[in-house]
Amino acid sequence: MTGAAEYVVCPMNTALSDQEIAAALAGLDGWQRENDALTKTYTFKSFREAMSFLVRVAFEAEEMNHHPDWRNVYNRVEVRLSTHDAGGRVTALDVALAKRLERLSWVD
Repeated sequence: MTGAAEYVVCPMNTALSDQEIAAALAGLDGWQRENDALTKTYTFKSFREAMSFLVRVAFEAEEMNHHPDWRNVYNRVEVRLSTHDAGGRVTALDVALAKRLERLSWVD
């Protein structure tokens, strides 16, 4: 051992292949691939609903230690998922977070 911390790649942080991403998207209604990220826009009835969704997602994301890039304008929440540890590419961690967002959302 050299004394330096060794970096072990976690399977959840390994970039997915194009085929794996396509298979994951087949089960994620409304999600799409944009460059090296998974994206979706949620539209709620009000600003209050959008903020409620953001807070719920924040707790899930913190639990996973995986935080989305997102933007909120009034009742709309735009989500972009990629993994920094995988060079900004899509990983199983992004797919898992997208699935959690789908379970939390009450809009299409």
